[in-house]
Amino acid sequence: MSGEDLSLKKFEISVSEAEKRTGKTAMNMQETYTAYLIESRLLDAHHEGLSSLDCVWRRYSEFELLRTYLCVTYPFVVVPPLPEKRAEFVWHKLSADNMDPDFVERRRIGLENFLLRVASHPVLCHDKIFASFLNQENGWKDALNEAGLQVKTDSRLKSLSATFRVKNPDKRFTELKHYSDELQSVISHLLRVRARVADRLYGVYKVHGNYGRVFSEWSAIEKEMGDGLQSAGHHMDVYAASIDDILEEEEHYADQLKEYLFYAEALRAVCRKHELMQYDLEMSALDLASKKQQCEELATGTVRTFSLKGMTSKLFGQETPEQREAKMKLLEEQIEEGQEQVKVQNEESRCVAPGTDFRAPTGMSTHIIYINCVCRDFVQNAWLEIERFKDQKNRDLKEALINYAVMQISMCKKGIQVWTNAKECFSKM
Repeated sequence: MSGEDLSLKKFEISVSEAEKRTGKTAMNMQETYTAYLIESRLLDAHHEGLSSLDCVWRRYSEFELLRTYLCVTYPFVVVPPLPEKRAEFVWHKLSADNMDPDFVERRRIGLENFLLRVASHPVLCHDKIFASFLNQENGWKDALNEAGLQVKTDSRLKSLSATFRVKNPDKRFTELKHYSDELQSVISHLLRVRARVADRLYGVYKVHGNYGRVFSEWSAIEKEMGDGLQSAGHHMDVYAASIDDILEEEEHYADQLKEYLFYAEALRAVCRKHELMQYDLEMSALDLASKKQQCEELATGTVRTFSLKGMTSKLFGQETPEQREAKMKLLEEQIEEGQEQVKVQNEESRCVAPGTDFRAPTGMSTHIIYINCVCRDFVQNAWLEIERFKDQKNRDLKEALINYAVMQISMCKKGIQVWTNAKECFSKM
């Protein structure tokens, strides 16, 4: 498998195994971690049959690195989240240890789901580094370094600054950010409620084991009633033991909810990127206004507002024509450098198609027009992506909630059946 256009091919991807390993950190300290075996295969649309199977081992931190790369490279995409690194919203009988076999298994399923989501995404599936992540044991990190991931990554401090300093935020992105906060809050509350219910349900089921013990003890002292009591006790024991499988199935639905809990942060990431772009646009507009004013002052030799430059002119006299010409030339060079920098940043962020024409009536305004077009194109791509996400979210959560309700109904029916069986046992005594 190579990094060619993958849209014409169908993926077969599975995270088939999880293996506990030991190694050394960068500080030469011993560590224990879990490695996951990724098996992938491409079905070529032009040829029958499957390609050879590619197998690579990846640890969770490598999945994190891949997702960070996707977030930075495709800032307008709601990038699928990874499963939790450590167990959250657990009920008291569930281990919070990230090396617990049950937790590792649930994480394995979550990592497989992440890869399938990326592979089915109309934009992310084309990425060459994603393809190399699936089939190159070591070389994919070299490609990642060549992509300049660290240089592209926006700092958290810069994002926070943009959030509070943007003067004209886009109302749609502001509402989307509020929605993501509310979605995260609602799902968090739902998962907490579910954990409390699981705790109590576990207790109720296990208490039925006491019925089984008492009925068995009672059967030992009765002759006519003994068989009926013994059978009823057996049904109660089976009922008490069934809660473990029930709550294990519940964890599957809880993990589906957690995925959208983490999707909320992916939505906020898109909003933060737009705020950064809007902030850059506003700062560029201020910079342009400042440069225009400086050019006018140099051309006319007058200073409109109070400034250190005006005071200097009064104290030491006006600048010579040669000095003004040199400063105007410097300003023009700075404008050209700014324009070139914007083009480079845009090509790296892939927000606007290469070769887009951003010519303007005057060289002074090209910088602003270019950033404005980048921002506009980002908004267009982002909203297409957000609409796609909403359709997916509605479909997935509807299915998960219906299946959860069906499971609860089935569980109640089993409880009724147990007591129905117990009734029949008592009737035969």
